[in-house]
Amino acid sequence: MTPDRLPSVSGEQMVGVFKKLGFAVARQRGSHIVLSRGEDILVVPNHDPVAKGTARGLIRDAGITVVEFNRLLRGR
Repeated sequence: MTPDRLPSVSGEQMVGVFKKLGFAVARQRGSHIVLSRGEDILVVPNHDPVAKGTARGLIRDAGITVVEFNRLLRGR
């Protein structure tokens, strides 16, 4: 996998990465998990896998790149 390629990820994996960035789970309703960090809010679908376009949008909204997301996903 190249560092700039987005892997297939589940909603729970995305939540784990966003928690490393300081987001906290605010609530969950059905299959959507709402995360917050100050004024920033992300709504992550708890699907497996999360659609690529949705994942890219969430990564962009979190203020990171796909390369940074992959690094955090791998735990480095």
